[in-house]
Amino acid sequence: MDSLYADEILDHYKHPRNFGHLENPDIHVDANNPLCGDKLSMDIRVKDGKVADVSFSGRGCAISQAAASMLTERMLGASLEELAGTTRDDILEMLGIEVSYARMKCATLSLGLLRLALAEAGLSVSEHLEEE
Repeated sequence: MDSLYADEILDHYKHPRNFGHLENPDIHVDANNPLCGDKLSMDIRVKDGKVADVSFSGRGCAISQAAASMLTERMLGASLEELAGTTRDDILEMLGIEVSYARMKCATLSLGLLRLALAEAGLSVSEHLEEE
């Protein structure tokens, strides 16, 4: 693993961005990875079709928590339609490391949350995690 990326993942894990809960979010979604016990929740406030505020909470491995932290940073200010195009490759690029098959669900748990949130907002997301 590249040291620079490993350091960034550990930083996001130890000091997650946008961690917590929003009061009265427009969208709230939960997901878990039963294979390893990772659990995440995401709260989103939407204004004019864009993410005005976002937070996540939960517990899990460094990869799942860092990916959620990095994704919420990317989500802030982005339009929901823009976010609908987010793929597994985008998550892996943010993480910057080679993710094994066994850890892929950890890395993409926050992407599953994003897709649930977009569906709740009425947007169709054509890609499914299982197909990627």
